[in-house]
Amino acid sequence: MSNTNATRTSTAELQQLAAAGRWHVVETVAKSKAGHIGGPLSAMDLLVSLYFNELAIDPQQPQDPARDRFILSKGHCAIGLYAVLALRGYFPLEELATFDQGGSRLQGHPDMKLTPGVDSSSGSLGQGLSAGAGIAMAAKQLGAGFHTWVMLGDGELEEGMVWEAVHTARRFKLDNLTAIIDLNGLQQYGWPVTEDGDRFDRSNPWAGVDLEGVFDGFGWNVVSINGHEFNEIQAAFDQVRAARCSGKPTVILAKTTKGKGISFAEGTYKWHNGVATPEQLAIAAAELGQAFEGEAK
Repeated sequence: MSNTNATRTSTAELQQLAAAGRWHVVETVAKSKAGHIGGPLSAMDLLVSLYFNELAIDPQQPQDPARDRFILSKGHCAIGLYAVLALRGYFPLEELATFDQGGSRLQGHPDMKLTPGVDSSSGSLGQGLSAGAGIAMAAKQLGAGFHTWVMLGDGELEEGMVWEAVHTARRFKLDNLTAIIDLNGLQQYGWPVTEDGDRFDRSNPWAGVDLEGVFDGFGWNVVSINGHEFNEIQAAFDQVRAARCSGKPTVILAKTTKGKGISFAEGTYKWHNGVATPEQLAIAAAELGQAFEGEAK
């Protein structure tokens, strides 16, 4: 298994990988004419840190029973995961060009039967933490040493099934389970409103709610970080490792920016999904330090 403390990727390298991952997201979606942008970009630094510095994995043996498991519960952000899996060596970067096409291994939502490195199919929001808790529980029963990680969106936390899993995970002392909440504070849709003529209030779904206190009250270890600061991300992972004999699951509350890294997408709900024009691709490439040779086809 790879990704030990002795082989950590430097912050500078992580920054380069995250920039490349963000570029592959926006370019791939532009080429496929469909997909999500905002969520994959907000989660990119977390995903890169996981796959290059934390998860015990081997891209050459994606089904190794000793591997750590990762579930992308917010499955509509699959292109972000695919970009990182490709960078990590699970399949060629060139395969990203097949995203969301018939017959492709890279569908619009992760499919564990198709895609190397995908440990759980996802798409219907709210289900990933329950799947992760089940995997962690099975590991306990089998005496297996792998860790299970689940990434959720903050809007996804509105699903009741999430909180059933939160309660269950602590009851069964799943200290081999970690949830990462991508708190980008912006939904595609939100609570119905009428005051301003819009159908929805898309602002922070958890404004005014003490999520730290909520998870603490459920008996979880709680770590709050800036989800774009690699040093804070790594420190959170270190705390997860330290808590693996605590009898308590851990949640990382990662404050992020939707659309992070691309000026026209940052903090804009309309880029929850969207297809960049050639002009916008040129802007994104320049901001991310990537080469762009022309119009997306």
